[in-house]
Amino acid sequence: MEKHDSNSRLVYTSAAGRMCPVCGYPKDGCRCSRKEAGKVRGDGRVRVERQTKGRKGKGVCLITGLPLNDEELKELARELKQSCGTGGTVKDGIIEIQGDHRDALVDELRKRGYEARKSGG
Repeated sequence: MEKHDSNSRLVYTSAAGRMCPVCGYPKDGCRCSRKEAGKVRGDGRVRVERQTKGRKGKGVCLITGLPLNDEELKELARELKQSCGTGGTVKDGIIEIQGDHRDALVDELRKRGYEARKSGG
């Protein structure tokens, strides 16, 4: 008889493929991701920083801490991209806007009622 400790969990089966480490269901039918879709991610401290790490010298502005769920983040990102006239995306609750638009983004976020601050150098 095999012993299983409380820290071991199933991550892959040949029948179902990848398994969610949190709920234990197959990734396609994961119950956690559905719950997190409506979950607010940010802490309310809105920070706008510039980052070039891992982007071959190309800079992006990262907006973190927004107290919005995934759908609201995507909508806000779309509007911010239009106001800056550039591209961007939303990844893991962080809005990425291409280029260095920190001042414009901080101003736009403050107009929308957020206490936005520039972060980093």
